[in-house]
Amino acid sequence: MSDTSAATADAKNEARGTARALGLVSIAILCSRVLGLVREVVLSMLFAGANLRWLDCFNMAFKAPNMLRDLFAEGALSTAFITVFTKKTQAEGEAAAWKLARKMMTLASFFMTLISALGVLLAPWIIWVLASGWRNPSNPENALSAEALTEKLEFTILLARIMYPFILLVSLAALVMGMLNARKVFFMPAMSSTFFNVGSMLVGGLVGWWLDPAFGKTAVIGFAIGTLVGGVLQLAVQLPSLKKVGFTFGFDFDWKDSGVRHTLSLMWPAVISGSVVQVSVMMNAIFASHVAGDGPVTWLYSAFRLMQLPLGLFGVGLATVSLPTLARMAANGIGDDFRQTLSKALRMGALLSVPSAVGLGMLAYPIMSLVYGNGSAKENPLHVPGCAVALQTYSLGLFFYSGLKVLQPAFYAIDKRFVPMIVSVITVLITSVLNYILVIQMHLDHRFLALTTSIGAALNFICLFIAMRRHTGRLGGRALMDSGIKIIVASLCMAAVCWTCQLTILSDWEAHNVIVRAVLLGLVMSIAAGVYFAVSLLLKNEEMDDFKKSFVRKLAGSRKPS
Repeated sequence: MSDTSAATADAKNEARGTARALGLVSIAILCSRVLGLVREVVLSMLFAGANLRWLDCFNMAFKAPNMLRDLFAEGALSTAFITVFTKKTQAEGEAAAWKLARKMMTLASFFMTLISALGVLLAPWIIWVLASGWRNPSNPENALSAEALTEKLEFTILLARIMYPFILLVSLAALVMGMLNARKVFFMPAMSSTFFNVGSMLVGGLVGWWLDPAFGKTAVIGFAIGTLVGGVLQLAVQLPSLKKVGFTFGFDFDWKDSGVRHTLSLMWPAVISGSVVQVSVMMNAIFASHVAGDGPVTWLYSAFRLMQLPLGLFGVGLATVSLPTLARMAANGIGDDFRQTLSKALRMGALLSVPSAVGLGMLAYPIMSLVYGNGSAKENPLHVPGCAVALQTYSLGLFFYSGLKVLQPAFYAIDKRFVPMIVSVITVLITSVLNYILVIQMHLDHRFLALTTSIGAALNFICLFIAMRRHTGRLGGRALMDSGIKIIVASLCMAAVCWTCQLTILSDWEAHNVIVRAVLLGLVMSIAAGVYFAVSLLLKNEEMDDFKKSFVRKLAGSRKPS
């Protein structure tokens, strides 16, 4: 067998393994994202009406620790550690890899404790920057009084101080997740966020009720406390699995180790390169504080949260299972197996993210009405439309968000960490300038902030894809184009179905109660998805065929007698 044939066979085996692992991770992430959405719905139902102002405060206060989680923890730290840990295992054995893990755990504990303490102390200045529009409104049409804006700022600072230690807990949880993923343990790490959502929702609700049974302003403090409890649970549920795969707990302060230095050298560019979406979302919150009235911060947060459901399933799921594989392949040099595996991951992401974007964009209003409109819309009729238009513009970038989750870590696997960093810095600068022009100068609404985030993701992905081709050579361009054309054709058919259903099945949407709405929307989404999958199979899309074969094998296996 030739080297090329062997590489092709290895890539196919890895693709099948990736598909199987992706299935498990997708199930776990689905549980997490759905419960995360339930958490947002609960908050919306409790506070989005007359208390929308305090929900704005909660979401703004959570921005800083949540962004640091995305950058340092679930983004840069996990990506860098998996790469170094995998290579360390191959070169020096498991004992050396676990020794490195203990060093990194000690370092992360010390450093993130310091960051948490600084966050609590510096909360007034952090919120002073993030909520600049509340202290110095740029829009003369802002309807809130100076007293109301001051009250929002003070309450946001209090909530930020309560929640900032969350970054310590979730950083350790993400490092543990990286260790387990490097050992090909995916399910429990992916499920850990489910425990965060459950814990933060239950504890937040109970403490909030205890503080204020009417669920007014004071009850929001309960959900801030619940966020911390959820972080503890997210870390704790992974520790038994970590011990099972061979990790022994203990402190190791030898931070001059070459593995630690290598991890940090990969990490700091990853912080910058992985920041494009998170910083864009953060900038959106800052600029949203300049949009008139209460609500824009929450509308953008709610829309992005909903979009993260498919993004988490396909983008994060693919990145989770493909990074260890790409790191192992790159350890022996960039070959056909690396290129084909990366191309396959991008095609699999497109297969599911493109139709998800079409569905979210075309059905944004009924989706948001069903998710966030039960009860709160009666008191605040602007809430559902505000969330819906943000979701439509965010959905334009869903494919690019998904592709970045796969493409950015691949650069660290081939030790080209500065490429995504440079591209990300340029992208953030472009989106910030656009935000300033659209919101500060032109006084446009929050949907344009979501639009610039999508534009930034598209620019970032296109530049990184071109750069990856220069470093690795061909990436199966013909296969990518063939798959892309088939996905677009199937998505257009799906879009036609969504448009037709809006004129027929969903035409009397406002006249129905929530149960009928849920049934009708579920029917429309099922029909649209069925058409997309059917057209994809008729067009013989290779990735869709892989999913079909995997499903048939699982179904046949479940029917075998025990």
